[in-house]
Amino acid sequence: MKITEIIEKKKKGSALSEEEIKFFVKGIMDGSIEDYQSSALLMAIYFQGMNIDETTWLTKYMVESGETLDLSGISYNIIDKHSTGGVGDKVTLLFLPIMAAAGMYTAKLSGRGLGHTGGTIDKLESIPNFRTDLSIEEFKELVKTNKTAIAAQTLSLVPADGKLYALRDVTSTVDIIPLIASSVVSKKIASGANHIVLDVKYGTGAFLKTPEEAQNLSEIMVEVGNRLCRNICAVISSMNQPLGRAVGNSIEIIEVMEFLKGNMESDLKEITFALVKKALEKAGRFENVQYIEQLISSGKALEKFKEIIKAQNGDERIIDDYSLLPQAKIKYEIKSPETGYVKNIDALKIAKACKNLGAGREKKSDKIDYSAGIYLAKKYSEEVKTGDTIAVLFTNNESAINDAANMVLSAFNFSDKRTHLRSLVYKVIN
Repeated sequence: MKITEIIEKKKKGSALSEEEIKFFVKGIMDGSIEDYQSSALLMAIYFQGMNIDETTWLTKYMVESGETLDLSGISYNIIDKHSTGGVGDKVTLLFLPIMAAAGMYTAKLSGRGLGHTGGTIDKLESIPNFRTDLSIEEFKELVKTNKTAIAAQTLSLVPADGKLYALRDVTSTVDIIPLIASSVVSKKIASGANHIVLDVKYGTGAFLKTPEEAQNLSEIMVEVGNRLCRNICAVISSMNQPLGRAVGNSIEIIEVMEFLKGNMESDLKEITFALVKKALEKAGRFENVQYIEQLISSGKALEKFKEIIKAQNGDERIIDDYSLLPQAKIKYEIKSPETGYVKNIDALKIAKACKNLGAGREKKSDKIDYSAGIYLAKKYSEEVKTGDTIAVLFTNNESAINDAANMVLSAFNFSDKRTHLRSLVYKVIN
């Protein structure tokens, strides 16, 4: 078997066999296939696509390229949750303590932010001394004892995906639905959970722009997961506007704690509750929405969040003292230029402004400012008057303020009539 023949076959639009895909993944790992040959095949896939069989086989052999976490000794009912990325998306940090408070085991390996989307690991690392670099054994022990743990993704899981993604990133072949599906599902399978809930975003602040694209990706991921014996479902949701009011790292941690204290923003609540509901249904433990409400109002979920922080060496005093989190030296208020109602807030513009303030990175090696961020004082459908504060910028980089302020102001769109709130959940794929 030759890689040139496989490239030629895909270039002409034919489906690859299981053996050919296995050969390709093996060649990536042992170096027998050159990067330029892999890049040629990726480009052929970009134009010709992959069917569901090909996508399943690619996922299977990417999983087998590295270690797989075995969590069966803890429970056969372990849940993982994954988001395709968004702006102000701190749902994972709400999902884990709520599920743990419900008595469910959750195991989450997560990543750092890149480009305009924030990373869950970055948000957690804004907590003083919080450890995300857990060994596999440490991770498993925390899941066993605390019912939940969250750690940075390890290179030992699905290394073939890491090699492929590095090539996709520099050959403009990132946005290939079958490769996105196999990348996401392979990492979730390797992480060891048997119930997986996916939060698939679409809109200006997501890499998928339409609900139809999100549905296509969701259906493929659910089908591939089912074929590989994992119970997967997907909640498709809008990311046209930022989720919650806080966008950044430490200020998102504050919003998480406020939520768990009962001060819940309606959009954040809708998405979080939808995902918790699906996860509990998958595990056969869902009662009603009031049950989820009670997990928060009783303080159980907040206590679990505190346990997560303490168990991973973080300073749990932040629960009661937000000043212990990184603090920006500069606080800059943006005022409304008119009276009316907020019609829209462009999520992508808010994300780019936030990154410019220091909260994001272009390359994985870039340093970020955990204290930088944007707080949205006014949101969709809310009334504003000329001169009202609509957003607050937090930064240590004075030279970034003017450009960021102009971008945030341009993200706001106003109307003289109130726009009714719309559901953010588009569809659920089981």
